[in-house]
Amino acid sequence: MGAGDQGSKAEAMISFIGTGDCGPVHGPNDGFPIGRYTELVRPTLQTVDMRFANCERQYSARGSVSETAPHGRQPPEMADIFTDCGFEAVTIANNHMYDAGPDALLDTRALLLGKGIAVTGAGRDLAEAREPAIVERNGIKVGFLGYCSVIPEGGEAAPNKTGIAPLRVKTSYEGRGPHAPARVITHPDEQDMKMILDDVAALRRKVDIVIVAFHWGVIWVPRVIADYQVAAAHACIDAGADMILGHHAHVPKAIEVYKGKAIFYSLSNFCMTKPFPSPKWSEKPWVHGALRNHADQDPEYPLLPYGRDAKRSLLAKAWFSKTGVQSVSFLPMMIDKQYRPEVLRAGDPRFEDMVRYMDWASEGFDHQFTVRRDEVVITGA
Repeated sequence: MGAGDQGSKAEAMISFIGTGDCGPVHGPNDGFPIGRYTELVRPTLQTVDMRFANCERQYSARGSVSETAPHGRQPPEMADIFTDCGFEAVTIANNHMYDAGPDALLDTRALLLGKGIAVTGAGRDLAEAREPAIVERNGIKVGFLGYCSVIPEGGEAAPNKTGIAPLRVKTSYEGRGPHAPARVITHPDEQDMKMILDDVAALRRKVDIVIVAFHWGVIWVPRVIADYQVAAAHACIDAGADMILGHHAHVPKAIEVYKGKAIFYSLSNFCMTKPFPSPKWSEKPWVHGALRNHADQDPEYPLLPYGRDAKRSLLAKAWFSKTGVQSVSFLPMMIDKQYRPEVLRAGDPRFEDMVRYMDWASEGFDHQFTVRRDEVVITGA
């Protein structure tokens, strides 16, 4: 795949796109050819030198089907979507990478590596899970690390155990009187955070650009960012990371500029489907609570059952050189009723609506958005 005009070798620059959660569960047998998911977004992906995603599913015939997430393991042929998009690297540190157990995790990792895709975030033991994915283009080395704070029970990698690279979270509650809700306070686990910062520092010495991907945060609900996410993102940048890419929420969340570096707290969905809503949607706090004002399901998107804003999405775009990140922007997207992500263009009312939405979602975080042609350039305020 080719680069844009700025990506010539003489300029020692490369272009990059980071995407959100990828892992549709409806395939050719369901009337969903793999190539159809990507037909609207593929031309944009083909304009850059390097692409990255979160691989949200296991791809294997081994392991036991999860009762709570039977869709988490898919036939290996469904992984064709990653080559169809031309991804050079993926993170597999997410809450579905242990749904069918360790064998399916290892099969997924091996399958992706066999396709020539670099992998980070999970492995046969903690050391392998912590290994970065390193990709070189035009003499510029980009390294990726992946961690997950929403790992299913028993899914954490350990020195002698297959699993996912963890960022565990400590939670406490601050009472605010008998008639006020308690404040939920979250902190990154100190040992996990030290491990992550050690990984960032080690990778910093090997590559020109360090990108950390986190599968984390408050799912489904717009705007809300947990304390630990801010603490972890800032600590990684202090340790040498150049960009943070967040996944898991299934809706777009804030973009922050910290010390000149971009933090995407949630890139939302990329190519995704799911056959049913989580059972949690029927729990009373969701059915009757105030959060329902922002989290109703969209009846026109039955296979994207993450709430009405799940069809909103974005791509993180950047230009890299050997001396660092030269510019960062986002490309507003909307997922259509065939579950195809579509890159929006300036002048389209949906483009303007997404820019407003992202500005709203990013309130309280340092950011400034400037529309330039069909991109939204991100700088500090």
